[in-house]
Amino acid sequence: MKKLVSACLCGIDCKYNGFNNQDPLFVQMYNEGKCMVICPETSGGLSVPRHPCEIIGGDGSQVIDGKARVINKNGEDMTSAFIDGAEQTLNTALKNQIDLVILKDRSPSCGVGEIYDGNFSGKLRTGDGVTAALLKKYGINVISDKEYLMRFNNESN
Repeated sequence: MKKLVSACLCGIDCKYNGFNNQDPLFVQMYNEGKCMVICPETSGGLSVPRHPCEIIGGDGSQVIDGKARVINKNGEDMTSAFIDGAEQTLNTALKNQIDLVILKDRSPSCGVGEIYDGNFSGKLRTGDGVTAALLKKYGINVISDKEYLMRFNNESN
């Protein structure tokens, strides 16, 4: 099975704050060549570090449809960078015949099923990030890191 994983999970410092969300399982997977990595936000041209962003007025599906925006904490519209990164991730997945994409939960690009509420309050709401929504729209199997780890732990017990 070919996997594509959020780069931050594999220890690559690409988060908005300049750090990562390293998890030993994903680092091992990456080091053993069992997955490819991508950061949709840096692929879309955003810098590291950068101001945190959240989706305002909907979720990733509405961003793709032009009905919601991705705004950073300074109020700047970052929507085009998020869409560009999502499209690059989609192209990578299709070009490499990826079977499973594992994305970091809660992110405005990678969130699967749950994202921040758009108020920079730390509160969550139901929805997908821009990249997760675009991949799902094209029928690509997408799962959050937490769901993958739960399944992995259940299978290894």
